[in-house]
Amino acid sequence: MLDAHVRRLIDPPLNRLGRGLADRGVTANGVTLTGLALGLAAAVLIALGAPGWALLPLLASRLADGLDGAVARATRRTDYGGYLDIWSDFLFYGAIPFAFAVMAPENALPAAFLLLSFYVNGTSFLGFATMAEKRGLETSAQGAKSLYYSAGLLEGTETIAFFVLLCLLPGWFAPLAWAFGILCFYTATARVLAARTVFPD
Repeated sequence: MLDAHVRRLIDPPLNRLGRGLADRGVTANGVTLTGLALGLAAAVLIALGAPGWALLPLLASRLADGLDGAVARATRRTDYGGYLDIWSDFLFYGAIPFAFAVMAPENALPAAFLLLSFYVNGTSFLGFATMAEKRGLETSAQGAKSLYYSAGLLEGTETIAFFVLLCLLPGWFAPLAWAFGILCFYTATARVLAARTVFPD
């Protein structure tokens, strides 16, 4: 819901920084993998019982997630780069709820529900992108992307804000996970209903 608005604010400085990194020989795929490593480091810190300390690598990983596209735009965008980026994102998004379940076993059930909602929402997103590509549809609402990004109630911005909230309030993981998971199911359902209009028989 907020990604399109946030992109308009963050893309100009990210593009400048991306051009600077590209001029120094940094590759987009290298930035993607660095961001993934930082995100997984955040998950490890959460699993070890230090969610507050996880905030720094978590936020740094999301900065890298924005920078990889900026570096790619300054050099050359590739299909593999886009694939690696979305794969890394999904691994990161799954690792954080799993880490909270490891940290506190009582979080296992809400974490499982949250991961199920991520799975369903992610499938609705990727399936929509596949069909949009097949029909030659394009959008730049969330910036220049390798995949067709269908908007929804919950997008990347909301998910990162949710993860930050979990790290700040780990004792509230269960109610926050249930609530966010329900909203993820709502987002996926809305996308499936929209697909009936966008991809008519």
